[in-house]
Amino acid sequence: MSRAQTQADAQPVIDWQSLTDEAARLLSEYIRVDTTNPPGNERLACEWLGELLDAEGIEHRLYDPGGGRTSLVATLASDGSRGKALVLLNHTDVVPVEAAHWSVPPFDGAIRDGYVWGRGALDMKGLGILELLVLLLHRRMELPLRRDLTFMAVADEEAGGHCGVEFLDREHPKLLDCDFVINEGGSGSTELFGTERTVFQVGVAEKGPLWIRLRATGSPGHGSVPHDDNALERLTRALTRVLDWERPTELTPPVQQYFEQLHMAGVLPARPDAQLLAALAAEHPRVASLQTNSVSLTGVSSGVKHNVIPAEATATLDVRLVPGYDAKAFIGELEAVIDDPAIQLDVVFESSTEASPIDTELYVAIEAAVHEAIEDAAVVPSVSTGFTDSRVFRRRGIPAYGFSPMLLRPDDAGRAHGNDERVSVENLGLGLQILFSTVRRICG
Repeated sequence: MSRAQTQADAQPVIDWQSLTDEAARLLSEYIRVDTTNPPGNERLACEWLGELLDAEGIEHRLYDPGGGRTSLVATLASDGSRGKALVLLNHTDVVPVEAAHWSVPPFDGAIRDGYVWGRGALDMKGLGILELLVLLLHRRMELPLRRDLTFMAVADEEAGGHCGVEFLDREHPKLLDCDFVINEGGSGSTELFGTERTVFQVGVAEKGPLWIRLRATGSPGHGSVPHDDNALERLTRALTRVLDWERPTELTPPVQQYFEQLHMAGVLPARPDAQLLAALAAEHPRVASLQTNSVSLTGVSSGVKHNVIPAEATATLDVRLVPGYDAKAFIGELEAVIDDPAIQLDVVFESSTEASPIDTELYVAIEAAVHEAIEDAAVVPSVSTGFTDSRVFRRRGIPAYGFSPMLLRPDDAGRAHGNDERVSVENLGLGLQILFSTVRRICG
């Protein structure tokens, strides 16, 4: 018998169709566990996951800062010969829904027309199920591990992770001591910028959240007697300055690398110079956001009665800084634009990290696993306009990659956080195979 035959015989025989069906069934059940944040109730998800792990003989622990904001961690031990653990990271909470705008009940987990429908199908219970099944496969088949494989299902990601990964980082830092992380933040696409091309985007960086509350105070009074110390008018003038603020383009190295590799993959017809990127930004808001420190006005609150001048007015700004931009510097710029010392600025949440490198063992494993499944697919390092729990690992210097190995069409990708969120059963099967291959390459 040849060496090649011996190696082929040693490969595990896996019934992928059966596992795809199992993934769809489990995701349907998981969607029915309502973990809308707020309030979260992530303990419900951890209890559901815990029962599945118990049935497979996999030990796990729960971590809860209080109020049922529970996270779950399970690890398959290895001989440690390849280094520290690979963490399969996912979050169990989902964003709220406007059920009246859905064509299916958002928490029924319906399976129809080749899709699993429901809140969290894409963000991110779908990937969570794939990560779970990769863990279960290693247990069921007693596959040898040369680095620990950790499944980490955390709470509160959709609200900043204070009760989830940030809590684990504060109170149980050893849990985050690993070599690599696979999380949300990048996926496959059948089309980008109008070009039909199979591209898997691997998230290596993300814009840093900087959530700011503006607060103005003034003298209350009767609405029939206007005066110069109206808090709401003061805040309105400040917001007008902010919204009229034209910020310069900030083309950071990770974003430049992203567009360069899209050009090399044939997605962009020309080198991404300033002119091309400006044209793309004019057509695609996401491209504009990748090149600027963005500011979105997300809330204004003031007033107690129609005929009462309010004593206080507040507004919330969702600022996203390009990778590596200094938050203190931006706050100074914002204060200069507002130009009113009576407006108080409070930082509600801030987190900004450098990009993960692409010259790592895990990134190479991801590329190989993708090409094994789809030979002509392009793999490019991408930057997310949103933020994920990966930032907590990146600030420790741990490479963390957004890699949801499913191939989404444009009309499906836009459903995350939107109406009629869904993922195809076919994509669950593809994602499971690519993720399993990736993990074997890095842990086996």
